[in-house]
Amino acid sequence: MAQSLGLDPSVPPARPARQWKPRAGISAYAALGALLVLVIGNALFTPNFATSSNLWNVLLQVSTVVLTAVGMTLVIATGGIDLSVGSVMAVAGAVAAVLLPRGVMVAVLAALVVATLMGIVNGSLIAGMRVQPIVVTLATLIAGRGLAQVISHEGELVTISDPAFDVLGRGHLGPVPVQVLIALVAVGIAIFLLRATPFGRYVLASGGNAPAARLAGVPVRRTVITVYAMSAFLAGVAGLVVASRLGASDAAKIGLNMELDAIAAVVVGGTALSGGRATIAGSVVGALIMQVIATSFNMLLVPYAWSLALKALIILVAVYLQRPRRV
Repeated sequence: MAQSLGLDPSVPPARPARQWKPRAGISAYAALGALLVLVIGNALFTPNFATSSNLWNVLLQVSTVVLTAVGMTLVIATGGIDLSVGSVMAVAGAVAAVLLPRGVMVAVLAALVVATLMGIVNGSLIAGMRVQPIVVTLATLIAGRGLAQVISHEGELVTISDPAFDVLGRGHLGPVPVQVLIALVAVGIAIFLLRATPFGRYVLASGGNAPAARLAGVPVRRTVITVYAMSAFLAGVAGLVVASRLGASDAAKIGLNMELDAIAAVVVGGTALSGGRATIAGSVVGALIMQVIATSFNMLLVPYAWSLALKALIILVAVYLQRPRRV
């Protein structure tokens, strides 16, 4: 048969090329299990960890990370990355602080509009001009930090004393801090968008296989621009919360390294860096894991550098578990 087909029987058939198949990644349930272990372990062995005041403090500290992580989840789900969220926070805080004399509504709206415009610029360059997301958002990170310092009079510390604005970072609705409620609302809306709307399907399709998504009629370009705008908007909200909590706009420090915390929360929570899969709830759990580690190390008087080392190890393990496997 081989001779009739013109094949040399002495030559073995070629082996099929190995293909790469993405791993399932870290499940949000696995991240939740890790969080429960951390909480129970600290409740048993870390003095005063399980007190209500400390648990509220954990939620207060993590709320801004959750806000940026929600936006980062949407961006990473499209196969992108947003390194500019920390600088966007600084810009939003600076704009609000400078415009507060004209009224709280004017200051807040202007800050959010400027932040969203920065995200639209990011998305337009990435989707329209096909520039790599890491390059675009790195440029925005640098430019945004400089812009925040220019807005705040060459980087001066602009103090804020407005009772209405203070509610964002220091207000409470019953026992629940307002900033925690803001984060919960953002999480709820994002989960709804991903699970129950065409936009959520567009996000996952754009990250899973953009060329095929275009052929199927998915508005990939518009979707990418939208997720970067949403990421910047949420970063702007986080910047307003931080400025309100501090009672001042510090262009050099607000949002510093926030992009790293947000990316870490998203990766640890189970969202694939390759795109096409996202879990908002997992990102929230990832942010809580990082915050619980930082809080417990602080309460145990362990040097901060060790908590950074442990966070880095967790991120490396998460990325390792998400690596493609050969089939």
